[in-house]
Amino acid sequence: MLHIATVHYRSPRWVEIQTRYLRDHIKVPFQTWTSLEEIDPSYGSHFDHVIEQLGPHAGKLNHLAMEISEVADPDDLLMFLDGDAFPIADPMPTLEAALSRVPLVAVRRAENLDEPQPHPCFCVTSVGTWRSLPGDWSAGPAWRGPRGRLRTDVGGALMRRLELTGTPWEALLRTNRHDLDPIFFGVYGDIVYHHGSGFRKGGPSGVHKTAGAPTPVRVPPIPGARRIGKAIDTRRWRGWEERTQGERLAVSQSLYDRIKAGDETWLSELI
Repeated sequence: MLHIATVHYRSPRWVEIQTRYLRDHIKVPFQTWTSLEEIDPSYGSHFDHVIEQLGPHAGKLNHLAMEISEVADPDDLLMFLDGDAFPIADPMPTLEAALSRVPLVAVRRAENLDEPQPHPCFCVTSVGTWRSLPGDWSAGPAWRGPRGRLRTDVGGALMRRLELTGTPWEALLRTNRHDLDPIFFGVYGDIVYHHGSGFRKGGPSGVHKTAGAPTPVRVPPIPGARRIGKAIDTRRWRGWEERTQGERLAVSQSLYDRIKAGDETWLSELI
């Protein structure tokens, strides 16, 4: 049996899309487990199990896994999915091949400043493996980013637990042939799509800032020039940030509308 843990927060916009794609592409018996904080309870009809939860995303995923572990067999599979992620092809052949080599398979967002950790937008392991690690989606353990600064995010604790126990894992990497955005709207391993920031607007990421943020103006060494330069930089930054976010949100809404309408041609723009 496959158990799928997914969290939806404040908006039901991805519920019917995600569950439709699950039904269309997963050909083995599965059950869905979810959290619907601040969402009309009627949307619970799309899932097998709805668990009442509050708090951060990582804690909700850990709790869903705990509930699943109480009723599932150790050999059952446990799949984590972000609310705005879903399979675009039958994932089981890829997963079965990978799990014959390693006990855990997960997206790694290498495109996001070479993040090293498993990401919960898509991760599959056995219930027994999750129990024995034990698995944990919390942030905390950190790594050095491209500029040497410490970074952490969801999956940091899981990465460290895998390291400490000597447990190998296999990364699913972004396989877009065409990028509408360097971070969002990603296809991984040609089997799963992750929209990105599907429940919030979000601002430009570090990758966006590295690629296109305005550079500071050069100021002459005269009294007051630095203050004026800082004011100019602030206005330029805010303008760039608003334009970047507006463009991304427009692409996001257009893709969402096409996916919701059942227009399968949207995927050809990515792969």
